[in-house]
Amino acid sequence: MIKDQKQQVSEGGTAIQAGGSVSITNAGLTYSEVREVALDVFKANFYELSGLAKEIAKTRAEQVTEEFLSKLQKENPSGLSKANDPDFQHALFTVQKEFARTGDKDLGDLLVDLLVDRSKQEQRDILQIVLNESLNTAPKLTDNQVAVLAIVFLFKYTQNFDVGDHATLGQYFDKHVAPFASKLLKNMAAYQHLEFCGCGSIGMGSISLETILGNTYQGQFLKGFESKAISERAVSLGNDPRFFIPCLNNPKLLQVRANNKETLEKMFDTHNVAAEDRAKISDLLDLNKMSDSEIKAKCIEIRPFMADVFDTWSSSQMAHFTLTSVGIAIGHANIKRLVGEFANLSIWIN
Repeated sequence: MIKDQKQQVSEGGTAIQAGGSVSITNAGLTYSEVREVALDVFKANFYELSGLAKEIAKTRAEQVTEEFLSKLQKENPSGLSKANDPDFQHALFTVQKEFARTGDKDLGDLLVDLLVDRSKQEQRDILQIVLNESLNTAPKLTDNQVAVLAIVFLFKYTQNFDVGDHATLGQYFDKHVAPFASKLLKNMAAYQHLEFCGCGSIGMGSISLETILGNTYQGQFLKGFESKAISERAVSLGNDPRFFIPCLNNPKLLQVRANNKETLEKMFDTHNVAAEDRAKISDLLDLNKMSDSEIKAKCIEIRPFMADVFDTWSSSQMAHFTLTSVGIAIGHANIKRLVGEFANLSIWIN
């Protein structure tokens, strides 16, 4: 038997009445409501300052909150639903607090990018933990140190698959390296501090930038070979344009049509190339490769500002520096904030 039911609902409320169980689905907060929650987080947690400092802190917190919500709405609107999650509120407050203290625009942009990435994590996994830690670590670093993390991450941990000739290699340098080239540091203390903050470690071994580029973008630094080299090795495919092109550095000669062996192996799989030909074509990829000094000269010829990058790399701890997950996350976010679109961080941290 269903009894008479009476309800009183305050203004703005919703009356729900049923004889059995009721399932309620929260439709989520609006942008304005999330903004209010975000600002309340700051007001409730930030220590009271006096006079002008209090107003400056409040203005800065509102500014970074607006920038975060605007970016969140563009990149991950579903992240607005995390407004009432305690862990996310803690991460948000970290961003507000650090920007309120410093007012550093570059730091604010970096923290916003990290927080937007953090909003995409639906569960407590390694990536969420790393991003939380990155939000605490980034404010301890200078803009120059963050630039170092970006360049080390870029060259040691990534490959740009759009690089197909010297023109696109130059464009890659313009877009991904030039914004940081003038900020790189040589002094030992800067790298010791990065190590202290958990962004990486200074190892005994080292790798030159010339070697990295020569391995990752090997196809850009070949001197070429004559067509008879293909027949002399009895490549059954012959001078197949799928695998051989005019040499980028000497159009009168040929070279293998791949930037490195990893890319070449994928091409072999795509075209079902026989094992015998795979070995022979791979050998041709290594034929007449430029020396490290020639690779350096070619890069500087393509983009003169690379001279400073090579110099800093060889005369600092960059060649010895290995990034931690936190260093990768901060380096990734720093590239993303200046370059725009970049591969998902989960590729490196999963």
